[in-house]
Amino acid sequence: MTNFSSKDLIPETRFTVVIPFRNEAENLPHLLESIENIQYPAMLFEIILVNDASEDNSEAIIIEAMKKTRFTIKLIQNKRFSKSPKKDAITEAIQNSKFEWIVTTDADCKLSENWLTTLDLFIQKNNPTMVCGPVIYESDGSYIQTFQQLDGFSLQALTVGSFGVKLPLLCNGANLAYRKKAFKEVDGFLGNGHIASGDDIFLLEKMQKTFPGKVMVLKSQEAIVSTKPQKNWKNVINQRIRWASKTSKQKNPASILLGILIFLVNVSLLATPVLIVFEPGNWGFYFFLFYLKLISDFIFVKQSGMFFNKKISFWKFHLQSFTYSAVVFITVFGSVYGTYSWKGRSFEKQ
Repeated sequence: MTNFSSKDLIPETRFTVVIPFRNEAENLPHLLESIENIQYPAMLFEIILVNDASEDNSEAIIIEAMKKTRFTIKLIQNKRFSKSPKKDAITEAIQNSKFEWIVTTDADCKLSENWLTTLDLFIQKNNPTMVCGPVIYESDGSYIQTFQQLDGFSLQALTVGSFGVKLPLLCNGANLAYRKKAFKEVDGFLGNGHIASGDDIFLLEKMQKTFPGKVMVLKSQEAIVSTKPQKNWKNVINQRIRWASKTSKQKNPASILLGILIFLVNVSLLATPVLIVFEPGNWGFYFFLFYLKLISDFIFVKQSGMFFNKKISFWKFHLQSFTYSAVVFITVFGSVYGTYSWKGRSFEKQ
């Protein structure tokens, strides 16, 4: 799938950018700065920030920014009615929105200056109902941040690849756009409000079913949204348990089968050293299987990294592969049996 690029079209799409937040005082200044750098006509978009019971000075930071901004920024409060705070926040923002296109992102993100311009051009050219945009994890080169960035590359590659074969499997709520009319037509998040996560995937499934061929992926470097990685492994695991907890509730059998396949392949990788110890006579075979998976994964992730202009070391990728397999193993069992914490709240498996 080639990169989208277009020029010389007059901006016309009107956007409401929805950003839920909870205790994001550390990240909001960076987000608000990137908003001020957006190159798109001010009369064609609005920003709605939804406070989800923050306990820090997030609101004060936003109110101060609202005094200086040249754009329309609204601050509203979340109204809880389900077990998913983020879905409630998005729903509340949509009810308070005045434009026809809803664009969601997160408070720990930075937005490209041509983000909305590129999205507008794509909409004018393709007339979609939903658009899934690219997301990259920032990395300072540390092991934990590199892991998250590589994991993000694999998810982005899977997203683009699934759209390429006309079977959309993934999208990311940090860069997701859809028509407000379509959101209402599919009854929004109705039917999955009891699941804390999935504001993106469940909506993708609904949109794909109701508007086949109108759910599209936007592959453009000018539309990239960057997001902050988690600071420690506990948060990394909790984040992935949150993601995985919705898998069994998805209605797309391809997504469920893919999840099972990923789990089995990565468990096999973890078992390789044990098998070599107990069956040393077959070490060559196990060595071959290990490198077959490693090289396949590397090629897959490298292609995604090239899109984001990031080089990936094949030798450093070795250890990351074992880390990834271990994280998958822990995540799966955590999503099946346990609870997880996110944004200072505890959630139980539904």
